[in-house]
Amino acid sequence: MVITIKDVARMAGVSVSTVSRVLNHSKPVSDEIRKRVEKVVEETGYVPNPVARSLVMKKSQCIGVIVSDVSKPRVGGYLNGIEEVARMYDYDLFLCNSYGEVEREIKFIHLLYTKQVAGIIIISPRLTEKVVTLTAELKIPTVFISKNAMDYDVISAGVDDRQASYDITKYFLEHGHTRIGLIQMKLSEDIEKTRMFEGYQNALKEHGIAVDKMIVSQVKNTFEEGYCAMEKLLQLENRPTAVFCCSDDLAVGAMGAVVDNGLSIPEDISIVGYYDTEICSWVRPRMTAVHHPLYDIGASSASLLLKKIENKPIKEKHIQLPYEIIERETSNRLHQEK
Repeated sequence: MVITIKDVARMAGVSVSTVSRVLNHSKPVSDEIRKRVEKVVEETGYVPNPVARSLVMKKSQCIGVIVSDVSKPRVGGYLNGIEEVARMYDYDLFLCNSYGEVEREIKFIHLLYTKQVAGIIIISPRLTEKVVTLTAELKIPTVFISKNAMDYDVISAGVDDRQASYDITKYFLEHGHTRIGLIQMKLSEDIEKTRMFEGYQNALKEHGIAVDKMIVSQVKNTFEEGYCAMEKLLQLENRPTAVFCCSDDLAVGAMGAVVDNGLSIPEDISIVGYYDTEICSWVRPRMTAVHHPLYDIGASSASLLLKKIENKPIKEKHIQLPYEIIERETSNRLHQEK
């Protein structure tokens, strides 16, 4: 629950105007009352509403953007689209790097609120109830780019991860693979509740294949975690012949594990990445990947936010942009001798 100035006044046993005087240092108050008010403010984490304090101020021409990791290429793609649209409408960006930590996201939401930003775009692999609730309580116009945004009553832009996962699994099946592994970035305590897993499972089910949990994993989205996850798959007696990695970083790490184990890609194992960032064209062999229109997703999120800021109607809460499978050199038909 968001604490208001009325709550602070009630808890401190003073009037709202007294709390205002303490916070704004506008008129003198006794030391005893000042300390009492400051104690309540500290204990409750009360954040003054800058808009209420300064109604005469012009509407902010700044948009806050909270990203999970600014160093990730896909995030840069989103930001390019966001910045282009924002610039067209004379908005500046205030960038915050959360490193994927929920508490940092919450901290930055409060910070951006005090900075009077016109709205916020949150780029995070995993959206949480805490973040959704806070943005709603603070009544900040917010748009999300997140894999599980469709599980919430929010406005978002992205691709249909469930359908994309289904299509890649089907792609492998059509190439003769039936032993298909899945390496996914951790989005939920239960992988079966994620949209990526659902698409993967649905495609297998249509072909009469049950999911083998031994070849499915959730890990942190890093090269190292992709490497380690693939190492475990390669140690299985009945290892997969194809693996879908739900990010390019995971896929690059997985490729390293295959090569270090003396195996060949795609002759011994096929690998497909996700997002199709620049690295996919530079690794060898060149990586097959699901191409995301990163710039367009970012631009769409900014356009949605501007509509929300201006109280314009939004027909679709979840904008899903088209994706495509870019076939390169890391995927192949299953050799019959396997």
